[in-house]
Amino acid sequence: MSQYTQSPQPQQPYAPAQAPGTRPARNGLGVAALVLGIIGTVSGLVPLLFWLAGILGVIALILGLAARGRAKRGEATNKGVATFGAVLGLVSLILSVVGGVLTFKAVDDVVKDINKEVSGSAASAKPGTATGGTGGAEKDTAEEKAVSLDEADTAVYDDGLEVTVGPANAYTPDAIAAGHTKGNSAYKVTVVLENKGKEKFDASLATVDARAGKDGVNAEQIFDGKVGKGFSGTVLPGKKITAQFAFDAPADAKNLTVEVSPGLEWDADQWDLKL
Repeated sequence: MSQYTQSPQPQQPYAPAQAPGTRPARNGLGVAALVLGIIGTVSGLVPLLFWLAGILGVIALILGLAARGRAKRGEATNKGVATFGAVLGLVSLILSVVGGVLTFKAVDDVVKDINKEVSGSAASAKPGTATGGTGGAEKDTAEEKAVSLDEADTAVYDDGLEVTVGPANAYTPDAIAAGHTKGNSAYKVTVVLENKGKEKFDASLATVDARAGKDGVNAEQIFDGKVGKGFSGTVLPGKKITAQFAFDAPADAKNLTVEVSPGLEWDADQWDLKL
């Protein structure tokens, strides 16, 4: 009786059974919140990108809060990443608001500067009425623009600054004086700047020039130990500053035209002084 041997059958491979109820972690929202929060925060540091920071900040905050909810329910494992993303989203929103305010303020300042430049005075300081020490009569604005002021008249600017130029008096320069030509006459003029506005005034930017005679030749300023120092420092509201200037004029000159410019933001005004 023969015996038959049966070869063993190959066993089929099998995958281990997955534990019931387990699911892969859903960490996508937390990662997205973190990435958008970082981009939004960086954008918020650039004033012109405040709008992008605001959009990304809102999205990052929403995704971060949603990711934290998943982590609490056990559906995600990156609660820390989600929290950090939400915080960065909130930071982006804050930077967006700050950037928007700064940008709109800068634009508003630029528009105001342009309007002031077009109007010819960045401080809205155009000569208004002038009350004269020689006659006391008021001159209206239209007349003021057409003619020069007289000695001791006051040019009133609409920001509260007042400029007064006194009469031209004969002056004898020192032996060491600069700017005086032999044979010419010298005249001294007193200029007063009074600040009746609400902000301090930088007097160091004020300039005083003069022309002499009917031909309007340049009257060179004289510098010596008594005159020529000009204005310096600032003038507080309610205060005034006085400086004396001397000019060299031809001996036959009958008048001296003094021009005072309070600064780059003010219109210059002129006084016609008799010699």
